Amino acid sequence: MTTIDGEVAPGFEPVREAFAANFSQHGDIGAAVCVYQYGRPVVDLWGGIADPETGRPWTRDTLQLVYSATKGATATAAHMLAERGALDLDAPVAKYWPEFAANGKADIPVRWLLSHQAGLVALDRPVPLTEALAWHPMAAALAAQGPLWTPGTAHGYHGRTWGWLVGELIRRASGQTPGRFFADEIAAPLGLDFFIGLPADERDRVSRMVYQRPDVDLTSVPAESIPEDLRELVAAWRDPNSFSNRAYAVTDPAQIDFDSPEVQAAELPSSNGIATARALARMYAALIGEVDGVRLLTPETLESATKEQAGGKDQVMFIPSRFSSGYMLPTESNPMTGPNAFGHTGRGGSLGFADPEHGIAFGYAMNHIIGGPDDARAMSLVEAVRRASA
Repeated sequence: MTTIDGEVAPGFEPVREAFAANFSQHGDIGAAVCVYQYGRPVVDLWGGIADPETGRPWTRDTLQLVYSATKGATATAAHMLAERGALDLDAPVAKYWPEFAANGKADIPVRWLLSHQAGLVALDRPVPLTEALAWHPMAAALAAQGPLWTPGTAHGYHGRTWGWLVGELIRRASGQTPGRFFADEIAAPLGLDFFIGLPADERDRVSRMVYQRPDVDLTSVPAESIPEDLRELVAAWRDPNSFSNRAYAVTDPAQIDFDSPEVQAAELPSSNGIATARALARMYAALIGEVDGVRLLTPETLESATKEQAGGKDQVMFIPSRFSSGYMLPTESNPMTGPNAFGHTGRGGSLGFADPEHGIAFGYAMNHIIGGPDDARAMSLVEAVRRASA
């Protein structure tokens, strides 16, 4: 039986039970979960193995790559700049990034980049990975790229490109790289163990990821045997030219080794944030209230930042999705703890969000990358939080 370390406040014991069950029943190897309520931690738990190859245990300070949960941190940076008047979400992107006006993009507003409506999910010519990690070649390629649908008429998850698009806006508006801005303006004031661009001296704290292979490869199953509600999505997976595939093939090679030192040290503001669950929860707690004297956004800015901008069928994921200006909003498959919540998932199961109605901020990070409809881990924790905070 996996030893669970950490603390829970009275009334939140069901979260400890759900966390333990994730190891015994749902495949967790190493993981952590943290919950804040009204600016104070009420759950802070960790357990399991950080590195299955060496047996290194998961400790209080273990760091984990959280994939697209990084987008919530990057969106927060953009809204801080908007609050300071350095970035106008309704102004054209080209006001801050003149080169972006190429190929019919002169009138695209900043808000459409944040809400996945710009039609820039892929590139006609992928950028060599080493150049993409160096930042500027990828930003130049996106500035030159034409939209793949009429901007503003549809939305589709910009899984990889979002980070360079929004990150370049942060760089132009602040004069700092997105990772540096996040470190100085968000992580430092809150004391967060959260990095977009990992310092070399922190690498020994990072867990090693384990990737679960699906029991059935749906792309090899005869079409008539696939459930009807999945056929369109599976057809997209089978088509190398679909948005579903092209969105994750913007580099050459398309496959990125997120365990590698080079990738972890680079700044990929869509997908390579490295954090503790505690840092995720603490950041979201400081979005909806004060945490040890720090609040990241005013209530007025937060209300604007979390207002729905795009919803319905996603042109990349082929499922219903909802986005504000940078944050995911609750859906049937990811209800969080209520209709007013906002946050972001990450590939394989990680999740960070806040629910201002209940004063809840939540962070979950793990190294067993599962994901998909059969992954019950994050949702079981969220359900336990929902019951405890009701």
